[in-house]
Amino acid sequence: MSAGLKPYPAMKDSGVPWLDDVPMHWQILPLKRISRPESAGSFGSDPEGAEVVLPVATTAQIDRDGTFSVSRMPSRGFSKGEISRFACAPGDVLIVKSSGSAANVISGKAGIVRPADGLFVFSNFLLRLRARGEVLLPEFLFHLVTMNLTRDRVIMMVSATTYPNLRTDEYLSAAMPVPPLDEQAAIVKFLDHADRRIRRYIAAKTKLIKLLEEQKQAIIHRAVTRGLDPDVRLKPSGVEWLGDIPEHWAVMRLRHLIDGKLTYGANEAAEHVDPTWPRYLRITDFRADGSLRDDTFRSLPPGIAKDYLVKRGDVLLARSGATVGKAFLVTTSDGEACHAGYLIRVRPHRAIMNPEFFFAYTQSSGFARWKDAAFIIATIQNIGANKYADLPVPVPPVSEQLAINAFLLDATDTLSAAIQRARQEIALLREYRTRLIADVVTGKLDVREAAASLPDEVDDVDAIEELDALADDDEMSDEDDA
Repeated sequence: MSAGLKPYPAMKDSGVPWLDDVPMHWQILPLKRISRPESAGSFGSDPEGAEVVLPVATTAQIDRDGTFSVSRMPSRGFSKGEISRFACAPGDVLIVKSSGSAANVISGKAGIVRPADGLFVFSNFLLRLRARGEVLLPEFLFHLVTMNLTRDRVIMMVSATTYPNLRTDEYLSAAMPVPPLDEQAAIVKFLDHADRRIRRYIAAKTKLIKLLEEQKQAIIHRAVTRGLDPDVRLKPSGVEWLGDIPEHWAVMRLRHLIDGKLTYGANEAAEHVDPTWPRYLRITDFRADGSLRDDTFRSLPPGIAKDYLVKRGDVLLARSGATVGKAFLVTTSDGEACHAGYLIRVRPHRAIMNPEFFFAYTQSSGFARWKDAAFIIATIQNIGANKYADLPVPVPPVSEQLAINAFLLDATDTLSAAIQRARQEIALLREYRTRLIADVVTGKLDVREAAASLPDEVDDVDAIEELDALADDDEMSDEDDA
């Protein structure tokens, strides 16, 4: 997508260290000169006019790609005056300026309002920027914001308070590269085209991952509920979603298969990074493959951590939120570790339940059906220790559990490698998109000729059909590789 692009013929010193040189004919202007910033105030202070119920955008509804999930927005009543001031229009750019988590503020989260989003109001956790039409296109402003909202730069603008806040005045004073309007249009056209292609590749890889995970889950389910002997005599398990199990197996509740009790983790803020203290394990620390991330390391003081320590072989179960029902096997033996409050610790009684076997069971389709049934009964996405304690678990002899573990390690190895490869490719595509936007928006690459040769934007129907066709093609080629 960047092949054949060249630098601009004439450059000048921008006077801004992070920008370096920019094209000779570009301007350098502070963000507050090229946009109209607005922060939301306290709602409910304007009694005039009838109340109108509208959705409210917070940090949670901005998706990774800069779009808004309006269906996930809470709603409330607003006066006509509040709507006039705080309602969002197509082309408005919203950035995260305040949050209970510093990670949210420095994550570079931003979104641009599209016509299809309809009318909604932005909350005081966000900063609204509206492009000044005489100097800036809204879509170019969005690219400027996402390019400028990098962790290394924004972290220097975050106030160290209980609830981290972006220092808005400092941020709005940041110098921005501003090409002529016709050139902004060419840049937006080029980046939109590149972005659509990248999204198609990501969609194809995502679809492939889903198919591979379903295949892996089916293999695991059969092994942990039927065993490895195809000729074994079966009996009803007494559990609808488990079906028949080998005659010599038992079905037991989880509470009878553990040492001690299921325990909740610590409700402490993840503020410390002392490597000599026990690591503080949170859901965000685990990669998709179950390994621990280095960049999210946090620790707790030993005096606090001592009541929540985990051991190798413990299984941590997420109890609420978007990851509820996910399981993580503690495999680290590098120092002490403890777990956070959104995780429940399961310590299998090794005389009757091997940890790796129980973890494999949590990856099965049977466990997934139990989890879904728990949601239907509870009506909310929350599974507490008491509910987990009642989880029915198939229990083969320990020697058979070990044999099943060995089989699954071999049977799912190729699938796991293919899934991991696809995830890495998605990460590289996202990194490439970020780098491409930065190079083009800061004038390191000249895309004017390339943009002129591109077709006009396809309509949504054509784009969806093209994406689906390409996803199918990529899926088939990737399955051949796997």
